[in-house]
Amino acid sequence: MNETGGRASADEDAIRRSFRLEQFRDYLRVERGLARSTLEAYTCDSLRLLRFALGRDVSDPNGITYSILRDYVAEMVEDGLSMATVARKISSLRTYFSFLVEEGIVDEDPTERLETPRRGRSLPNALSIAEVEALLASVAPEDAMADRDLAMLETLYGSGLRVSELIGLRLRNLLLEEGLVQVLGKGSKERLVPLGAGAHRALDRYLRESRPRLERGRGEGRVFLNHHGRRLSRMGVWKIVRRYTERAGLERRVTPHTLRHTFATHLLEGGADLASVQEMLGHADISTTQIYTHVDRRYLREVHRTCHPRG
Repeated sequence: MNETGGRASADEDAIRRSFRLEQFRDYLRVERGLARSTLEAYTCDSLRLLRFALGRDVSDPNGITYSILRDYVAEMVEDGLSMATVARKISSLRTYFSFLVEEGIVDEDPTERLETPRRGRSLPNALSIAEVEALLASVAPEDAMADRDLAMLETLYGSGLRVSELIGLRLRNLLLEEGLVQVLGKGSKERLVPLGAGAHRALDRYLRESRPRLERGRGEGRVFLNHHGRRLSRMGVWKIVRRYTERAGLERRVTPHTLRHTFATHLLEGGADLASVQEMLGHADISTTQIYTHVDRRYLREVHRTCHPRG
């Protein structure tokens, strides 16, 4: 086995030991009497959570909080998993933590507060325009990665990209002279999305002044790099969004997907037709885009008041 493969195997063995996965498997097999296929599914579901938790610097089961579980569920939804699949994975985690509580490994079960997302209620609320402006303004020019972070936030909001699409962007995908970005979406389907003036300016500055300093021959042509000069990770994007959300004083949970939802909502509120928004979001079915039409009720009341003869 090569060094990389050996290290990966060793890392997984360490995860299994630290988080008592082998004991959990024995519990499922002996005490619950589960079939091998079901046992494997429960184990894989738990292992996926544990890898996510490790990205949050969690090293044992007691470090997995409700907040981490909530973010994990949000990531699964963002990854496009069906509600049925997410519900099944949450069920596996409930079983895992029930085992940990029974064995006295953890004192509390963080899944008790976790709600299974229901169809039509999985998307975050959109930010207001003022909140978006506060988020963007929270990027201070003196920050070491200010140019990159502002370009990233402007692109998420200005083009409505999924986080996987953002980190997958290559330099050749940026058509700055035309004000467009070429996106490789789900199912390897390509689409062209307008950047918007704010994203265009921020990207131009980042590409001219900051990215060349980050690039150390390891960027693989990716647009957004971390401070090591490698491709920015999904978790890296999440952490950046969270940092500026806190700095902006926004008293709500904001994720990269919140900015995608905000992009769609603000377009629709501004009068964009659903088909155009569908194209920009990369939805195969317009019924998916209709989920993004849950605009603020105050906005709807204002439209009715100003536009209806009896408003």
